[in-house]
Amino acid sequence: MKILILAALLAATGCASTVQADDALKAAIAGKDRTPANTARDTARHPYETLTFFGIKPNMTVVELSPGGGWYTEILAPYLRDQGKLIVAGESPTSTNEGARRYAARMTTKLESNPGMYGKVQRGVFEVPTASYNIAPAGSADLVVTFRNIHNWTGEGDAKVNDIFKNVYAVLKPGGVFGVVDHRAPAGKPVDPKSGYLHEAAVIKMVEAAGFKLAAKSEVNANPKDKADHAKGVWSLPPVLANKDVDREKYMAIGESDRMTLKFVKPK
Repeated sequence: MKILILAALLAATGCASTVQADDALKAAIAGKDRTPANTARDTARHPYETLTFFGIKPNMTVVELSPGGGWYTEILAPYLRDQGKLIVAGESPTSTNEGARRYAARMTTKLESNPGMYGKVQRGVFEVPTASYNIAPAGSADLVVTFRNIHNWTGEGDAKVNDIFKNVYAVLKPGGVFGVVDHRAPAGKPVDPKSGYLHEAAVIKMVEAAGFKLAAKSEVNANPKDKADHAKGVWSLPPVLANKDVDREKYMAIGESDRMTLKFVKPK
């Protein structure tokens, strides 16, 4: 009887659906079809805590910008498959840029490798060098996420970065969330533009210039061991280890980079 009463209370307060959503996210993270090398990085990338902080739900329309090799795609695709929608917005297979076409081909290969996992994933175009953006229909997304990409975009100049964030703003519903993770430089410390690190305050300023409002910060991806003073920037650290065997133990002891985790909202 007590169990039935508790279940009824949970359902009445919406807690039951929250528990189910949490379980579904945990199941996606624990999925057997994820790449073993990717799952090995869960302790550094904190996918459950990060996506929960962004407020993800299984019935959302979610856009993943610049998915790269699809690390987060492996989690988002099965999580959103039945009730929601995942749009991976990256390079176009028909791009005029040869490098972009190669990236697009790799994503095509990944998506076609497992139709049961990726069969409902949709594709959008988000190609920074050519300024080609057809991310998703305007006002259609509940959540847009991007992981460790803004430091690449800043090399394109302020005007292009502002255009990127305005395109993101346009595809979100009023009240929609833009979730950002990127490498963080210590406040007040000069940053080499080629280091891969950014000041958190600078990122907030850039995103808010497009109309967003910062809703919250999280330290879930923080690493106080990382002082951002490496010879080859963030790529000195794992998993890249750009210095190879030089100071390898030191970099392994530091671990992956210190990262900002920011939640922005498109005002209603």
